[in-house]
Amino acid sequence: METMKLRAHIGADGILQIQTPTDFKDTSVEVVVVVQPLPDAAVAPSEEPEPRYDAWRKPTTKKSISDAITRMQKLRQEVALDKTSICFMIEEGRR
Repeated sequence: METMKLRAHIGADGILQIQTPTDFKDTSVEVVVVVQPLPDAAVAPSEEPEPRYDAWRKPTTKKSISDAITRMQKLRQEVALDKTSICFMIEEGRR
C-alpha cells in the first residue's frame, strides 16, 4: 500500500485533476480521495516559484546557473588541446 499526501487546485470548472506516478503498472488498485478545503492563506498561489535544487540539494538560481556555465567555459579553455596536439596523439596511438 502506498500513501500520498498531495495539494491540488480545483479550477473554476469544479474538476479535480490528479496525476501522480506510482510503482504499480497494469493492475487494478483502490484509490481513496479525501477532499478538504484549505484556509484561504494556504490556497492563494504565491508569486514566488517553488525553489529547485541541484544534484547536491543546493538551491538553483539564475546566478548559480550562470556561475556554473562560466566555470564550465573556463574549464573547457584550461583543458583544451590545440589541433596539432590532437593529431600527434592520434599518430602516437596508431604506433
